[in-house]
Amino acid sequence: MSSRETVLGRVRRALSDVPREEKPQDVAVPRDYLRVHGRRTPAQTVDLLAENLADYRALVHRCPDERALPALIGDLLTARAAARVLVPGGLPTAWTADIAAEVVRDDPASPTRELDTLDSVVTGCAVAVAESGTIVLDAGPGQGRRRITLIPDHHICVVRTADQVVGSVGEGLERLDPTSPQTWISGPSATSDIELDRVEGVHGPRTLAVVLLGG
Repeated sequence: MSSRETVLGRVRRALSDVPREEKPQDVAVPRDYLRVHGRRTPAQTVDLLAENLADYRALVHRCPDERALPALIGDLLTARAAARVLVPGGLPTAWTADIAAEVVRDDPASPTRELDTLDSVVTGCAVAVAESGTIVLDAGPGQGRRRITLIPDHHICVVRTADQVVGSVGEGLERLDPTSPQTWISGPSATSDIELDRVEGVHGPRTLAVVLLGG
C-alpha cells in the first residue's frame, strides 16, 4: 500500500460516520486554542516584536513620534547611499520630507524591470505580529503593490506601535481581509543550500529595516 492510499484510507475512516448531506458549515468546530501565549503589556508586546524581528536579522529602529520620523528615514537612506527611492501611493508625504535622494512615486503602469533600478522602498504595513516577528502588508494605503517590496534590495517598513502591533498570528488574521493580496515578511529574504550556507536577497530585499513608530 502506498503512502497516498494510507492517508486517504485514514480520511475515509474518519469521515465514515458523517452523513452524506452534511456540509462543513453545518457543524461548529471548537476553536479553544490559546489566542495569545502568555500575558504581556502593550509595551512588552512591542519589545517582543523588536526582539523577534532582530532574531530574523531585520534592522530595528525606534522612533518616538512622527515628528522625528522623516529625519530617521532620511538618515537610513543616506547611510544606504540610496539614489532612487520608491514610495507607494497613500504614504504620508511628511515621512519622506527629509529624503535627499530622488523620490519615485509608484506607477502601476511601470514595467517590472524599472523596479530593479531603484535602491530602496519605503512603506507602511497592515499589521505586525509580535510572537512570530512578522510584518504583514495587504496593498492598503502606503503599502502599494506586492512586487514593489520584493524587487528593490532595501525595504524600510514603518510600523505604528499604537494600533498595528498584535500578539499572535490569530489576532493578526482577524484584522486582515482574506481577499486582499498579502505579503508576510519575517526578516530579509533568505534561503540556504544543502550545506546550510545562508544567502540573502534571493526572492526579496536583502535588507529589511523596520521602524517602530511610537513610544
